[in-house]
Amino acid sequence: MSAAKIALQRVYEALPEGREHRFLVDRLWPRGISKERLAGVTWAKEAAPSTALRQWFHANQNDPAHWDEFERRYLAELAANHDAWAPLAEAAHAGPIVLLYGSHDAEHNHAIVLRDFLLKHLPKKRRHA
Repeated sequence: MSAAKIALQRVYEALPEGREHRFLVDRLWPRGISKERLAGVTWAKEAAPSTALRQWFHANQNDPAHWDEFERRYLAELAANHDAWAPLAEAAHAGPIVLLYGSHDAEHNHAIVLRDFLLKHLPKKRRHA
């Protein structure tokens, strides 16, 4: 059994040319990116942190102590919103996916939290008797 592959990539970088299903996981459309450039990308904005949580994090992101609190709050939002992340988990179960995000910080952004959450919540494979 092979492990699911969920890659992370900044939306401003060149998009992968493979067959991976690509999801934009930001609540807001990224500045300066045309809809045409992201043709074929699914915008999963409901899987992104809520507007209130996003604003709280951006107001406090210069304080590293806020990362743990952001992660805790975002995981709670995800746990309460199965319909938002289930399609991403299903896609990751079927094959590799790429989560696209706009943040400049590659080590502290919501896509990391979402990836780890999805890996823990992938659909179970059916066993044949």
